[in-house]
Amino acid sequence: MTASKTFKPFYMAALAGVLTSITVPATVHAEAFPDHAIKLVVPWSPGGATDVLGRILAKGMAAQLKQTVVVENKAGAGGNIGTSSFVREKADGYSLLVATSSTNAANPHLYKRLGFDAQKDFAPVAFVANIPNVLEVPKGSRFTSATDLLKFAREKPGELNYGSAGVGSSQHLATSQLQHLTGASFTHIPYKGSGPAVSDLLGKQLDFMIDTGSMAQVKGGNLTALAVASTKRIPFLPDVPTFEEVGVKGMIASAWYGIVAPAGTPPEVVDTLNKAINNALKDPQTRAQLEGMGAQVVEGDNTAAEFGTFMQSEITRYGQLVELSGAKPE
Repeated sequence: MTASKTFKPFYMAALAGVLTSITVPATVHAEAFPDHAIKLVVPWSPGGATDVLGRILAKGMAAQLKQTVVVENKAGAGGNIGTSSFVREKADGYSLLVATSSTNAANPHLYKRLGFDAQKDFAPVAFVANIPNVLEVPKGSRFTSATDLLKFAREKPGELNYGSAGVGSSQHLATSQLQHLTGASFTHIPYKGSGPAVSDLLGKQLDFMIDTGSMAQVKGGNLTALAVASTKRIPFLPDVPTFEEVGVKGMIASAWYGIVAPAGTPPEVVDTLNKAINNALKDPQTRAQLEGMGAQVVEGDNTAAEFGTFMQSEITRYGQLVELSGAKPE
């Protein structure tokens, strides 16, 4: 009896020790994330709005996580090459993607072969910002207001031309929306990227563009902004009216940006990343840099779940915009 009573406490103590040895490393591992550098994939070329935003955010995240965040550009096929490559990354939180309205909402309706499933292949982490589209004309244009430009386009259909980064791009979809709302008619000239289009706009080969990524040219005086496609004026261009202020109701068009991980990334890792991003966005320097490029930085709690719901709704909304534009899947 004495031996039996002695054995039972010893057995239980030994079992507790084994259980502790099993569970402690998992807890330590979770607390240690991240313990090495994180890769942030930008599925566009260097220098564009997505790249600039990604680099600003990477710096802010690195400060919060105490780890290096390396930006990797993988451009091509309207963002599809980098995005399709990304979904094959390990789902451990060390590979992240700058998701955009183009790649993750419009492209599912523009390409027959994406290489990824926009509804299933991503774990939403956090929303970052919107950059409203801005109606821009070259310096010295005969149009000094959006009202003048739209009046001319209604009276002389098709005479004004505009550029875009390609069929189905944010510039194309936004301008198609403007035509639908106003009855104006423009001639679309698609380019292989927004850079060449903006170059021709600066050279006055184009009459106007509705764009998000050429804010530096506006600020520098090389382009003139006539209207902003947002619900309110943006701090970057405080003197430029919204479309609603010039009489065009419902003209809300912007490019959105957020961070996603591969589907299957552990929830606790997503939560750590979400908190780091939100704290980075509250940092005055990071926020000022984003607003300096015309971005409207997200407000509020900004949970991963909310961003996921938003992304799903945007896939539906962009299907309607693509149909309105007349763009056909490639």
